Amino acid sequence: MAQPDNFGFGEEAALLKASARKFFSDKFPTATLHALVAGDHRPERASECLWDPDLWREMVGLGWTMLAVPESAGGVGMPAVAVAGLVEELGRAAFPCPLLGTINATYVLAACGSGGAQALADIAAGKSASLAITNRAGSWSPGDTDVSWSGGKLNGTAWYVQDARKADRLLVSARTPAGLGLYWVATDAAGVTVHPDVIVDLTRDQAHVSFDDVAATEVSANGLAALGQAMPAIWTVLAADIVGAAEWQLQTTVEYVGTRQQFDRPLGFFQAVKHPLVNVMLQIDQAKSLVYNAACAIDSEPARAAQYAHMAKASASDAAAFASGRSVQLHGGIGFTWECFVHLYFKRQKHSQMLWGDAAWHRAQLADIVIGPLARAGA
Repeated sequence: MAQPDNFGFGEEAALLKASARKFFSDKFPTATLHALVAGDHRPERASECLWDPDLWREMVGLGWTMLAVPESAGGVGMPAVAVAGLVEELGRAAFPCPLLGTINATYVLAACGSGGAQALADIAAGKSASLAITNRAGSWSPGDTDVSWSGGKLNGTAWYVQDARKADRLLVSARTPAGLGLYWVATDAAGVTVHPDVIVDLTRDQAHVSFDDVAATEVSANGLAALGQAMPAIWTVLAADIVGAAEWQLQTTVEYVGTRQQFDRPLGFFQAVKHPLVNVMLQIDQAKSLVYNAACAIDSEPARAAQYAHMAKASASDAAAFASGRSVQLHGGIGFTWECFVHLYFKRQKHSQMLWGDAAWHRAQLADIVIGPLARAGA
């Protein structure tokens, strides 16, 4: 069926987005973020999980974690465009929390049919989650897992697990004699060990998680199909986060160059400053349009969701790199200092730019869809 007007972004979605922006503006301004995560500037500092669990519980109380959970499982069942709007505000605030991972797990569980019902009910009840589906090589491809399932137990290691120390549950992909299965396991279950990774992004934590004879609940024996169905939504909501962060970078830089004086004029007076900022705005607008187009396709054109999601993530990754570079450069001498807030977003954007595939990878996948892998290879 054809896409609705305005990508299906209706009044409820607009109210949700506006309320999320006010929530973060009132309760978590950027100065609070900096004080929370940037207290230690030493490069040799240990990996830390710095966040505000009390504020997270308020978000859970607002129902944000259950937005993508179907009504049949006790959730709200809002369309993907509404979820994208919320995540855009999450990116604008760069709030450290497991919301993105929980939403990602929700989309996968919703694709598992009846097997994912209990896990979805856990999320609807307030449990947070993260995906543990990546191997050590960094491939997101569902079959490339270092975890196996045998005798009713999980063994192996899942790598690059996002916000693992904030999550209550993990959705794990594992090899089985019959193919690939998906399993729901508590992060504090016996045999589960979370090994924190040191990453540049101060607003997130990452870990590799080992499983040693871990009992888990099977949610799907056909994990490949469920992950394939859910990945467009996962790429799209990450792209929405990138767009929100880029909007913060643009707004903050515009405000700075409008007040910083050089040669008796604001920096923003000079074309060497104006033109790059206009280009940042154009890249953000392009990425944002593609994000909501992809989100709308998830709701109304599922057959084209993957194609549009590749376009959205590729464009958003480019915008992340460009907006980050210009925000630091146009802040001049203070732009690269620890005290300047822009480094928090620069690092978050660099992490997001590569997460679940960079722009080049997504364009290669898009080419396979549009012209076919043989044509792309010149065969």
